[in-house]
Amino acid sequence: MGLLVVVANVEKIPCLNTLLVTMSHIHYSPTIEIVFVLEGELEVSFLTTSNMFISKLIKKGEIFLFPKGLVHFHKNIWRMPAAVITTFNSKNLGTQSIVSTLFVAMPTIPIDLLSKEFQIDTNEVEKIKLKLKPKN
Repeated sequence: MGLLVVVANVEKIPCLNTLLVTMSHIHYSPTIEIVFVLEGELEVSFLTTSNMFISKLIKKGEIFLFPKGLVHFHKNIWRMPAAVITTFNSKNLGTQSIVSTLFVAMPTIPIDLLSKEFQIDTNEVEKIKLKLKPKN
């Protein structure tokens, strides 16, 4: 998962026995986003550079790290609310909608290519493009 936790506790350092102290040092691999679930459950997914789809259900108290630069998402798939805390390795983070970007790119991506890649009819591609077209 790209995470290494080194713990200093009473088992490793016996003189900490009466101090009620534990310390940890956490090493993160270069990641773009870390999600910690406060409430509920989320489906977290990303696509590797070899086009493998990775998906997992994470619950309250669990953490998930998204590798840097990979297409990813997280969504609430249940009917109950969910809440997360996220951290990023960027001082000025932005988001990008993949579908919007592909369907309204300039110059435009050919409809037959979008149809083939999304495995939808060319008429459906046209409908999506019209729906996503920026309003002037």
